[in-house]
Amino acid sequence: MAMALDGIKVLDLSRLAPGPYCSMLLADFGADVTLVEAVPGVSAKLGSGPSSDPEAARRAAAYNALGRGKRSIALNLKNQGAREAFYDLVKNADVVLEGFRPGVVKRLGVDYETVSDINPRIVYCSLSGFGQTGPYSNLVGHDINYISIGGALGVIGRPGTAPAIPVNLLADFAGGGLMAAFAICAALLAREHTGRGQAVDMAMSDGVLSLMTSAMTGFFSTGQPLRPGEGFLTGARPWYDTYLCSDDRWFSIGSIEPHFYSALCEALEAPEFLGKQHDEAAWPEMRERFEAIFATKTADEWMAVMSTYDICAAPVLEQENIATDPHNIARDMIVTVDTQVGPVQQVGVGPKLSETPGRVLNGAPVNGEHTDEVLASIGYDSRRIEALRAEGAIG
Repeated sequence: MAMALDGIKVLDLSRLAPGPYCSMLLADFGADVTLVEAVPGVSAKLGSGPSSDPEAARRAAAYNALGRGKRSIALNLKNQGAREAFYDLVKNADVVLEGFRPGVVKRLGVDYETVSDINPRIVYCSLSGFGQTGPYSNLVGHDINYISIGGALGVIGRPGTAPAIPVNLLADFAGGGLMAAFAICAALLAREHTGRGQAVDMAMSDGVLSLMTSAMTGFFSTGQPLRPGEGFLTGARPWYDTYLCSDDRWFSIGSIEPHFYSALCEALEAPEFLGKQHDEAAWPEMRERFEAIFATKTADEWMAVMSTYDICAAPVLEQENIATDPHNIARDMIVTVDTQVGPVQQVGVGPKLSETPGRVLNGAPVNGEHTDEVLASIGYDSRRIEALRAEGAIG
């Protein structure tokens, strides 16, 4: 069956999670992704090599969903022969993805200007923390820093407490990898009209701020800043919050609309709160009553109750319960992938396309697993490949 990105060739120079997630999304929809990885031992800054234990390396690759559906070639880009090999790969590529700090690719000789001179149709995506320009562009950072500048961390949590630090979803994966994949696809579509590629400057802090569009709209229109736990959608209202159940698990309710709120009062057998949804004076008593009610049943029991009503409600799934949830399974969001160490579970493909659906093609490679294969595909014979390996250009 045809896939949406069939024929698109991606060279992925990135190392940390945002870039590999971006290229995983592209691979899931058929792109031919080649990881351009560091030769083991050349530079710790350019990524670590495979484990000295081959079996451990294969097992790590098997469970590395971010590397699935890709091939791996190991190049020491400080070596001229390796750079020449990269340039040869660029000639037939559509996308180059890199995730280094600004200036690194220039020093390595694989920057956009150099690459676009070789292939003017290349879409070159630079994915970084703070972008290629601006006063923060050369600063180091991680997800926690990017969601701070992007504004997300400042609105998450409860009143009077320290910001609640989420797992690194917002900057690394949503604002970074997902936004980069979207930008690459947009640039590829633009190329169909212009005939030329272009540079994509994707900052994770920019991506997070883009995710804050709706929240910022409220501030721009009223001048009232959103504070942790005080907003309409951040837990200030007892009918949009989480509650602890009898099994020490949490349950979420989101009864914003009046008819959902009325149904909630009915399900909880709390008719005294009908008509008081927006009565702030009633909220403390309402919250206390809801807490006591939810503490009488398990999270699964409450889900069974709520499912008989028209209510926005769901248990807060812990990781061990995500993979067994019947809805996640029915939506093919938990899949089994054949790998070098046997079948393993991974998260499935999110978007469901009717005509060109995505799918997990295979597991992740170990470092440099396809070096010879990839170089042979662009005309390098075995003698040339071995010469490059002898000089440390490839792994």
